[in-house]
Amino acid sequence: MKLEGQVAIVTGAGRNIGEAVAILLAEEGARVAVIDNDGERGERTAAAIAGAGGEALALVADVSQSAEVARAVDAVAKRFGRIDILVNNVAISDNKTILDIDEAEWDRVIAVTLKSPFLMAQHVARRMIADGTRGRIVNIGSTSGHRGRGRAIAYSAAKGGVANLTRAMAVQLAPHGIRVNSVSPNKTGSPVGRDVFDPSRPITNLVKRPGQPIETARAVLFLVSDDSSFILGDNIFVDGGVMAMEVP
Repeated sequence: MKLEGQVAIVTGAGRNIGEAVAILLAEEGARVAVIDNDGERGERTAAAIAGAGGEALALVADVSQSAEVARAVDAVAKRFGRIDILVNNVAISDNKTILDIDEAEWDRVIAVTLKSPFLMAQHVARRMIADGTRGRIVNIGSTSGHRGRGRAIAYSAAKGGVANLTRAMAVQLAPHGIRVNSVSPNKTGSPVGRDVFDPSRPITNLVKRPGQPIETARAVLFLVSDDSSFILGDNIFVDGGVMAMEVP
């Protein structure tokens, strides 16, 4: 197993990509802290890991709030004794244009989608450095952060921020032995913030189907394992080729 004896934190791990990432990392030997603001969802993921013979800790936290992040990180370190991996997955979307979004919704999307990976990485990296851990951090981005789109103005801005946050974090944390990268999916599983997959959602990519959460999870596993030891500050598109296509 690629992650035997390691400890991973996955945010937004109660559903979709986060759930798939948490379960896959556990299958590869990691003990996993499942963080979600919905306790029932988080417990379900943790139970699935435990049922397969793994070890998981379910925590409820609003990771856009520094005090809650600090409590969650402390709880993980107390339970498992170390932190090797952080996957910043949690996000919400606005699905609004610049003409109809209000300030409160803008602030909330930016806080959850961009501020939370900053806070989680700050608290986790400080602990990794104090413990002498050569850690790995993966931020879940989106193709929406790499090009303009007709809606989701706050989400697009936040994911654009995640792209450069990843690069800046990689530069600043590399001297401490911490590798930082990102993965950018497109239309994978159910829409951001929703539990139900919509089969009628239009798909435009080179393989003519939506992405599956496990496909993004496999890219995350690559980036948190030693298989990617020479990759820092980079992004992997798991998008069915969307970013390679010419916009009509």
